[in-house]
Amino acid sequence: MIKVCIKDKQIKITGHAMYDDYGKDIVCASVSSIVTTSVNLALRFNDKSLNYNYNDETLTIDILSNDEIIKTVILNMLELLKELSKKYKQNIIVNEEV
Repeated sequence: MIKVCIKDKQIKITGHAMYDDYGKDIVCASVSSIVTTSVNLALRFNDKSLNYNYNDETLTIDILSNDEIIKTVILNMLELLKELSKKYKQNIIVNEEV
């Protein structure tokens, strides 16, 4: 299962959806597309808006900017991931810690 954990100004994404075999998994492909597009868009608007790091099968995104455009890009990314989790409940979960 893919786990998306949101806490303060940090997003951590871990796991594999296990919807299908590696390379054929539409849930993993969707998450990758959503996140990659969103990170690239945020960095295109402001190359100092966030930091990201991928290691040990965990992607960590630190949001560094309070700019409204960056907030909107990140909010859109999270809403898309939440929509995906509604359809594929067995494969992805999005948790927001307060």
